[in-house]
Amino acid sequence: MAGFGQRVPTFVDIAMVAHPSVTLLVDLSEGDGLVYGTAGRHGRGSVIVGLLPGDLRASGRVGECLQIRLDPVAAAAVLGSSTEFCGTVESLRDVWGHDAERAEDRLRAAASWDERFAIAVEFLGRRMTDRRPSVDAEVAHTWRRTLTSRGRMRVDGLADEAGWSRKRLSARFRSQLGITPKRAARLVRFDHAAHLLAAGFAPASVASASGYVDQSHLHHEVKAFTGLTPTAVAAAPWLAIDDVAWPGSSPTNQRSTAALYGCGPERRVPEAGTERGGRGAGAR
Repeated sequence: MAGFGQRVPTFVDIAMVAHPSVTLLVDLSEGDGLVYGTAGRHGRGSVIVGLLPGDLRASGRVGECLQIRLDPVAAAAVLGSSTEFCGTVESLRDVWGHDAERAEDRLRAAASWDERFAIAVEFLGRRMTDRRPSVDAEVAHTWRRTLTSRGRMRVDGLADEAGWSRKRLSARFRSQLGITPKRAARLVRFDHAAHLLAAGFAPASVASASGYVDQSHLHHEVKAFTGLTPTAVAAAPWLAIDDVAWPGSSPTNQRSTAALYGCGPERRVPEAGTERGGRGAGAR
């Protein structure tokens, strides 16, 4: 998880980039705060961003915001069902009701980011306590292998490891995580490539390093996930901020220079079960 504070009183408008996690943006601002919009829908305040949210933009004079990333397996426990959030954006209050308001109030009143992180971990842990696993062990294993292989492992191989047929794996994976194994692999591979592009690597070398057939294949996939060219994605503000807030998730482990729009992470804490290099329950 990462905490962000606005350092200058300016309006921020950033296009989000698809990421292999379910993201919670908890608005801790006083006043107007976070505004988000996608596919003709608009909302205000804390939000849950599912996998593949489309052309989502976050904007406003946001004072402070807590960003929490959950892999879909953890999201299924914390949120109830990650399938409901694939391709969608939902108000946190609509999903958690009064629990969301109470969590926001406690987080705003905290004296430091360390205290806020502790409150968030406690709150997420409480929601997972005594919940029955909602994702098959085989599905969870397949998700982890998709991440560790950076989306380059074939579905047939994943099915063999799970001890299931390809058809059964695809059906169970989709019913529990809201996305097919093949689509998940494409998303993970794209995420790896997008961060390499943002780090300044040439598209041709990124295509090779990410397992694409050629540069044209890379261009097609980047366009499919973002509507942008690889060159435009390389300059995306969201990725520049992302590599500062989540340095462990960058393929290069290089910290970008990002005091973008006067907005940057105040502090970052590695969370247990992180998808890449963390220690916790699936939060990134």
